[in-house]
Formats: sequence, structure tokens, C-alpha cells
Amino acid sequence: MSQQLAAYTTSTGEAFQFWVLGTFAVVGALGTVFMKKAVHSALCLAGTMIVLAVFYLANGAYFLGIVQIVVYTGAIMMLFLFVVMLVGVTAADSLKETIKGQRWLALLCGLGFGVLLFAGIANASLKDFAGAGKANAGGNVEGLAALIFTRYVYAFELTGALLITATVGAMVLTHRERTERAKTQRELSEQRVREGKHVPPLPAPGVYARHNAVDVAGLLPDGTPSELTVSRTLRERGQVRDVSAEALNDLKALERRAEERLERTGIDPASRKRPEEASK
Repeated sequence: MSQQLAAYTTSTGEAFQFWVLGTFAVVGALGTVFMKKAVHSALCLAGTMIVLAVFYLANGAYFLGIVQIVVYTGAIMMLFLFVVMLVGVTAADSLKETIKGQRWLALLCGLGFGVLLFAGIANASLKDFAGAGKANAGGNVEGLAALIFTRYVYAFELTGALLITATVGAMVLTHRERTERAKTQRELSEQRVREGKHVPPLPAPGVYARHNAVDVAGLLPDGTPSELTVSRTLRERGQVRDVSAEALNDLKALERRAEERLERTGIDPASRKRPEEASK
């Protein structure tokens, strides 16, 4: 009797947990949709998934809660996040519509899905928790595995096939075919000659400088740094170290020490004697 009463009542702690975490889940879902940057949207979606995992754990669905954290949040969502960060998707990319009218179509589909969702929730009625104890008699993991691989095995396999088809479709849609023939090395060199660009290979970084690091520009004979010796990416980032003045000072100090050493060890040619003459 006490178990049935607990199933139909909500304690103060459960209500507090629901309203606090539910607020975070709704805010994260809205942030996923309305954030301008793709990385921020992915982070908001990851936060919403973590809140859902806490809901699963609080309701006794330990297997679903762990899967939600380990598989979806820890593996798939983080993989999406890393891909977005590596590709460098910006907010400007979302403003380019490849299909005309796709925004209105997406809005119409979203409204239709919302109507169906609210209609299903409004018509849902749950009076008795029948079958939950029997399904979890041997444990939540065993009961879920029995349902997936016996009663709902076809639906589970169809869902997997649908996800694989969606993945392959995304790869096909994002793949860019080459519209023109790739130029050979000879054609590229001829193009550089016609455009008056630097024909021979670029000089290596650090030439005549203090060391040959990739972020140290090489020095020309007059001591000025050469921009051709460092990568354009490092120049755009401002990560090139300017050591031309230090290199010139070191070079002058080295020449000064060399002159001093030569003056100390210098011998007058007229005073030089052969070994046999010195032995006499």
C-alpha cells in the first residue's frame, strides 16, 4: 500500500528537483536553437542531455541514465562539438540558404511536431503502473535488454538503419565534388612565373637569425626580417617573434670578440721565423 501511495504522490524533494532541473533543461534547449554560434549550441545541448540523465537516475532508470551520460553526452555530443570546433563553423554559415524556402518549411514542420506533442500529452492518461515491477523483476538492465532484443527488436533495428542512413546522407550532402581538373606542378609553376610570384621554394625560417624556429623570421643580408620565411598563418595570428635587433646585436658582439681575439693572437709577419732558424 505504501509503495502504491508513493507512486502516485510527489515529495517536496522531487518537486524541487523537477522545477530546478527542468528550468535548466528548457533554458539549454532554447539556447541550442537560438544561439548564433554552433559551438555554444552544442554546449547547451550537452547540458540539456546531462539534466535528462539526472531525471532518468532519479526515476530509477539507472541504465538509461548512464547511457545518456556515457554514450550521448560523453561520446556522440562531444564528437559533434570537436568536429564543429575543428571545422570552424561560424554564425555566417547559417545565413546561407542552399535550398529556397527551407526556413519556412522547417518552421512549419516544427509547428506540426509541437501540435502533435501537445495533443499526445493532453490525451495521455496513466492511472495504474502495471507491469513495471514485472518488467524489472530481474533488474532494470535485464528487463530493458529483454524488451529491446525480443519484443521491439525490429523497431530497434529499423531505428539503427535510419541513423546509419542519416549519417551517410549527411556525408553525401557535405561532400564537395571538384568542378575542375587539379593543376599539375608544371602548370602551377608556370602560373607563378606569369603572375610574377616567388618562383623558387620559400626560404626556411630562422635563416641568419638566432635559431631556426618556425616562428622566427629569417634575416636578409641587411638584417631586416623576411616575411617569406614564416607561415602566413603565424603572421595573421601575430605569433612571429621579432629577433632581428637581438640577432644584429649578437652578430656585432660576435664580430667584436673575433676582432679582439685576432688582435691578441696577431703576429707580425716580419718577425716570423722558421723552426729551423729558431733552433740555430
